[in-house]
Amino acid sequence: MAKPKLSLAFSCFSLKRPFVSAVISRAIEAVMIAENIPVTCEINVLVTDDEGIRAVNRANRDLDRTTDVLSFPMFQLTPGEKIDDWKPYLDPETGLCPLGDMCISLQRAEAQAKAYGHSLRREIGYLTIHSMLHLLGYDHMDDGPQKAQMRKREEEIASTIPGMKRN
Repeated sequence: MAKPKLSLAFSCFSLKRPFVSAVISRAIEAVMIAENIPVTCEINVLVTDDEGIRAVNRANRDLDRTTDVLSFPMFQLTPGEKIDDWKPYLDPETGLCPLGDMCISLQRAEAQAKAYGHSLRREIGYLTIHSMLHLLGYDHMDDGPQKAQMRKREEEIASTIPGMKRN
């Protein structure tokens, strides 16, 4: 597996920045390994607060509300489907696969970790895994097989990372 090129930006102040960055990076790498992605992918991550993610949601999805994570995939991939030829997905100038963008509300992650009774590491890691799977074509818009497939995959990947297994 090629190491992903991660562009990580914070639009909110946090003393936890190094910790959050490390958790996000580790979760992205775990997804890349679990999904057998052989190319170097470029992923942009914005860590913000509830107000910031609400603005992104409003601007990009016309939804004026806060949420925990947003995902903006570059491609329409099929979940779990092996891609034999990655060339069409690579940027000819960089040789990287621009997989997409994600936005995480650190404020919401902290509140959810407390509400669910687990660590901030688990919550940020889970949100990152969730978003990465969206970038790779997974979805949960129905309450049926797609959602079950995505939830199962999230837990499988989270369980491979120390400190991220569900309590």
